[in-house]
Amino acid sequence: MTDDQSASARYARYRRNREHPMLADFASRMSFTLDDFQVRACRELEEGRSVLVAAPTGSGKTIVGEFAVHLALETGRKAFYTTPIKALSNQKFHDLSVRYGADNVGLLTGDNSINGEAPVVVMTTEVLRNMLYAGSRTLETLGFVVMDEVHYLADRMRGAVWEEVIIHLPDSVAVASLSATVSNAEEFGEWLGTVRGETTTIVEERRPVPLYQHVIAGRRMYDLFADEGSTDPAELEKHDREPKVNPQLVRLARDDWARGRMKDRRAPRGGKRPQSGSQGSRGAWTPTRAQVVEQLDRAGLLPAIVFIFSRVGCNAAVQQCLDANLKLTTPAERDEIHAFVEERCANLPDEDLQVLGYHEFLDGLTRGIAAHHAGMLPTFKECVEELFLRGLCRVVFATETLALGINMPARSVVIEKLSKWNGETHADLSPGEYTQLTGRAGRRGIDVEGHGVVLWQQGLDPSSVAGLASTRTYPLRSSFRPSYNMAVNLVHQFGRERARELLESSFAQFQADKAVVGLARQLRKSEDALAGYAEAAACDKGDFMQYAGLRHQLSETERDLARSRRFDRRQEVVDSLEGLRPGDVIDVPAGRFSGLAVVIDPGTSGSSRGADREGPRPYVLTADRHARRLSIADFPTPVGALTRVKVPKNFNGRDPQARRDLASTLRNRTNGFAPPPGPGGVGHSGGSRSPVEDRRIAELRRQLRDHPCHECPDREDHARWAERYFKLDRDARTLKRRIEQRTNTIARQFDRVCDVLAALGYLEGSGDSLAVTDRGRTLMRIYNEMDLVTAESLRAGLWDALDPSELAAVLSTLVYESRRPDDAAAPRLPVAGPVRQVLADMVSIWGDLDALEREHRLDQLHEPDLGFVWAAWRWAEGDELDDILRVTDLTAGDFVRWVKQLLDLADQVADASGSKALRTAAREASSRLRRGVVAYSSVSG
Repeated sequence: MTDDQSASARYARYRRNREHPMLADFASRMSFTLDDFQVRACRELEEGRSVLVAAPTGSGKTIVGEFAVHLALETGRKAFYTTPIKALSNQKFHDLSVRYGADNVGLLTGDNSINGEAPVVVMTTEVLRNMLYAGSRTLETLGFVVMDEVHYLADRMRGAVWEEVIIHLPDSVAVASLSATVSNAEEFGEWLGTVRGETTTIVEERRPVPLYQHVIAGRRMYDLFADEGSTDPAELEKHDREPKVNPQLVRLARDDWARGRMKDRRAPRGGKRPQSGSQGSRGAWTPTRAQVVEQLDRAGLLPAIVFIFSRVGCNAAVQQCLDANLKLTTPAERDEIHAFVEERCANLPDEDLQVLGYHEFLDGLTRGIAAHHAGMLPTFKECVEELFLRGLCRVVFATETLALGINMPARSVVIEKLSKWNGETHADLSPGEYTQLTGRAGRRGIDVEGHGVVLWQQGLDPSSVAGLASTRTYPLRSSFRPSYNMAVNLVHQFGRERARELLESSFAQFQADKAVVGLARQLRKSEDALAGYAEAAACDKGDFMQYAGLRHQLSETERDLARSRRFDRRQEVVDSLEGLRPGDVIDVPAGRFSGLAVVIDPGTSGSSRGADREGPRPYVLTADRHARRLSIADFPTPVGALTRVKVPKNFNGRDPQARRDLASTLRNRTNGFAPPPGPGGVGHSGGSRSPVEDRRIAELRRQLRDHPCHECPDREDHARWAERYFKLDRDARTLKRRIEQRTNTIARQFDRVCDVLAALGYLEGSGDSLAVTDRGRTLMRIYNEMDLVTAESLRAGLWDALDPSELAAVLSTLVYESRRPDDAAAPRLPVAGPVRQVLADMVSIWGDLDALEREHRLDQLHEPDLGFVWAAWRWAEGDELDDILRVTDLTAGDFVRWVKQLLDLADQVADASGSKALRTAAREASSRLRRGVVAYSSVSG
C-alpha cells in the first residue's frame, strides 16, 4: 500500500468512527472483524432506525442484537432482549451477564424473576406482551427491543404474541428483529416499516462457513453434487446454474430400486415385511447409527448433530452407540465431563436420580455421546449444550426442537430421514426445514467448512435431496388471530374502533391485503377481457349480448329446474328415511345390499348414532345376513315400511348367531311377499314440470325466436364469444367475493370475538362505546390458550371449595395437551373428593362455549384434556417422581414442562381470583408443585 492509499484508508476509518462512534467502540471490543451486513445493521440502529436482519443460522446476526444492548447502556436507556423459548432466554442471560456484568442484566421468563429492573432484561416474548398490556412502569426509558428468532411468529400456537408486541411497542422504541433466512424478508420488512416507522431490511444469504452436502450409503460417504462447489442458493442463483447430482448416487438409487423389485418378486405370498428398525427395513445401504458415528469420526467431521425425528429414536441411538462400545473422548476429557455433570446436577434429589436415568446419561456423556429432546430434564439438556459448545460432547442425537435458536453449532449435521411426523401424518421435510437443520453445520471461527449429511434410506431419490439442498424457499406466514384475552385488553386500552385499526395493521392482514392486490389486478384483467369478448360478439342484426343473455337465461332456468327436481326427489327420500323405525322391513332399491332388509337403527338425528350432513344412514340387516349402515346413495327413490318384525333389544350386528336368527325371522315374515307397485312401495313425484314452469320456459324460447339476432348467419360464432364472456364474468364475480372476504378479515374475526364476550358479559355497550366489565377485567389477567374457559370457571365458582392439590389437578386440564389423541383415552382421576364433579362441570362449560363459538363462526378453544389430572394431583400431594412417571408413562422432561405451565396458570388464577380462599389455594398449589426436579429446573431451565 502506498503512503497516499494508507492515508486514504486512515481517513475513511476516521470518518466512519466519527459518524458512528458507538459502533466503533463496540467493534473495538470484539475479538473478530464484523461482517459487512453486521456493520450495516449496527449503523442503522445508531442512526435511530429499526432493523430487520434475515441471515442464515450461525452467521452472527445476534451481534446486531448485542449492539442494541450496547447502545442502550451507553445512552442511559433500557434494552429488552426477547426470545421465543425459556431455554434460549437463560442462555442469552448468561452470555450478557458475562459481557456486561450481573448487576446490569436481568431475566424474566415466567419461571424466573432476576434483577427485573436492570437496564438490560432478557425475557420471553410473552412476558413483554403482558407488560405492554399491564402498562408496566418497567417500560419507562425503554429504548431498544431485540426480537431474536422473530420468524417464530409463524408458529401456529404462539406466533401471535410477536405481532402483538411489534404493534403495541411505543413509537420511541427501536426494534432489532433477527430472523432466519426467509424468502419473503422484504415483505416482512415492508410491514415492519408500516407499523414501526423507518425500518431497514438487511438480507444476508451467504453463509460465513461454506456448506457441503453428502449422502452416506453403506460404509461410504458420497458427495451429493458432481462438482462439490458452493451449494448456497444465493450463489447458485447469482451464477444462474443448477448443481448436478453425483451420477454415482443416481446409479446407486437405480440399483437400489432394482434390488427392491427382485426382492419383491422373490418374497413369498403373504410373507411378512421386516419390522421398523430392523436391518431389513433399513435397506442394503443403510448403515447403523454406530457405523454413522464411526464414519464421521474417521472423516474428521465431529462434533456432529444427528437429527432423528423421534425422542425414542434419539434415546435408542445413544444406547446403540454404547452397546457398540464407542468412546469419543480421552480419559482426561471423561474426568472433566464427569466433574462438570456432577456439579451441575448436585441439586437434583438423590431419590430421583435413578428414575431420571442419570447414571446412563452420565455414562453416555463421558463417552462424548448424548441425546437432546423435549422429553429430557432441562438440567440434562443444559449439560449437553454446554459440553457440546466446549467440544467435549462429540455427537448429539436430537429432535428438530434443537434447531430453534439454541446455540449449538457443529462441524456436521446428519439427517436420518427426510420425513417426520407433524402430529397428523408423516410429511416430507420442506426446503426451509432442511435449510434450518443443516444450517447448524460449520462453526464460525473454528471450521473452514460445514457438512450436511443425509443417511441413505431405501427408495431415496438423490434429485429430491438436491432440490432440498439448493432451494431458497422459506416464506414467513403470519399465524395471528385475536384471542379473548387480547380482545378485552385492547378494548380496555384503546376502545373498539382503535383496537380494530391496530389489528388491521397486523402482518396477517398485511399479507391478506397484499394478496387482495394480486386478486384486484386479476379482476382488472378480467374486466378488460370481458369488454373484448363483448366486442367480438357484436352483431349487425342487433344487440347480440342481449340475445346471448336470453340463451344463457334459458339454459340456467332449465338447469335450475332440473336441480330443483333432484333436490325435491332427494328430500322425499330423506323424509321417507326419517319416517323409518327399528323393526321396519324395507326394500332397499339400489346398491350392493339391495333387496329386503330390516331396520335396526334408522340413523336419523334422533338415533344414538345421529345423522350426518349426507342425510340419514340406516343400519339394516339384509336377508343374506349382512349387517350394514347404508347411505342415501343406496336410495335413489323413497322407501316405506312393507311390514314389521321384532328386533331383539340387545341385538349385536357383530354376533353371527344374532344375525342368523333375525335374518331367519325376516325371511319367514316376507316369504312369498311381493312389494306393492312403484319404487320402494311408496309414491313419488314423477319429476315432470309444473304448468307455471312450462310457461316460463316457453316465454323465453319465444323471446329468442323473435330476437333479430336469431336469424344471423354468424349466430353460433357470435355465441361462442358470448359464452366465453359469461364464463369469465362468472369467474370475475368469484374474484370479487374473494376480495370482499379477505378485506378486513382480522377485524371481522375480532368483531366475532367481541360478540362472544358481549354475550357472556365480559364486554358491554356497542360500537366505540364498548367497554370492559368487572368480569372482563378478570379475563384481562388470564393469558393461557384456554383463557375463556378459565374465566368462566372462576365466575361460576367451580374451584372455590377445592384444596390446593385438587386445584392443581383441575387446572392441569387447561394447559396439558396429549401428544397423541389416544394418550387421554382413559385418564386416571383422584379416587375421592369433588374433583370428578368439577371436571364434569368444566367440560360442560367448554361445551357451552364451543356451541357459542360455532354460532359466531369461531374455533378458539379445545376440550379440556384430562390426561395430566392424576399426575398433577399426586405431585402436589407429595408423591415420589418415580411413582408418578411409572404410572403415567411420561418422560421427566415432559413432566417438568407441564408442571411449569401449570405453575404459570396457578399464578394467573391467584392474581385474577376474587375469592380470598381460592387465591390462597392457588398460591399454596404453586408452592406444593414447585419442589424436587421442578424447583431445580425452574432455576436452571
